[in-house]
Amino acid sequence: MVADFLKRGWVHFAPDPALREWARAAHRVAVERVQDPAEQAQWLQCEGTWFVGVDTLPNDATGNFGAGPVTGIGYGEMRRLYGELPLHRGQVSVIYPGYPRPRAGENEAGFRYRQRRDAAHVDGLLAVGADRRRMLKERHAYILGLPLNRATPEASPLVVWEGSHEIMRAAFAEALDGVAPDNWAEVDLTEVYTATRRVVFETCRRIEVSAAPGEAYAVHRLALHGVAPWREGAEAPPEGRMIAYFRPEFVGEEEAWLTAP
Repeated sequence: MVADFLKRGWVHFAPDPALREWARAAHRVAVERVQDPAEQAQWLQCEGTWFVGVDTLPNDATGNFGAGPVTGIGYGEMRRLYGELPLHRGQVSVIYPGYPRPRAGENEAGFRYRQRRDAAHVDGLLAVGADRRRMLKERHAYILGLPLNRATPEASPLVVWEGSHEIMRAAFAEALDGVAPDNWAEVDLTEVYTATRRVVFETCRRIEVSAAPGEAYAVHRLALHGVAPWREGAEAPPEGRMIAYFRPEFVGEEEAWLTAP
């Protein structure tokens, strides 16, 4: 599994009974949190079709919110590969019928990109300032997706460009060559990021990934990924297609974002 992950930039993990129980408990908590007016005011975007849900799940550094820590084959493999990194409060990403609609402040070109390219991005490269320059502000080790309810594959699945992580790694390594890792966050990566995305779109296979509660998938931190539009015939529960994401960051290893597997 690890070999597939490192080669393709993503991997799907088989069902795990213990993780299924965690997902069942997390679903109950997540539904309540997503309905909270304060959470909705901050995270309900794209004209009500996407609940972003960063830090929405009230868990501790082990993923425990009262139902035990996160467990399962996928999380175990990521821990073996990247070490015992503390978990942040889980993101609860919810997609509703009709996604995508324009996000607040999104221009016409940005919305077309969301529609046609699944809003493809590399996590941690945040849009900074009025000109929205892309800069490395978060150095995640990996992305772990844990579905919290069942939905059909047409219900806005995760999209990954297979093999894109190594193309991105090479481009960023060249752009950051000679810059101390402590200073990477101050480097404007917009141009190299945009150009390399075009290369990825032209050369990498676009994969749609869906899973059920108890299953998991991992995405390489450097892989280009996004969310597909909600397609006709998609089915999901009334609360929408709901997935918990954990993206732990490297601790005390500034260069690991580029050098780790």
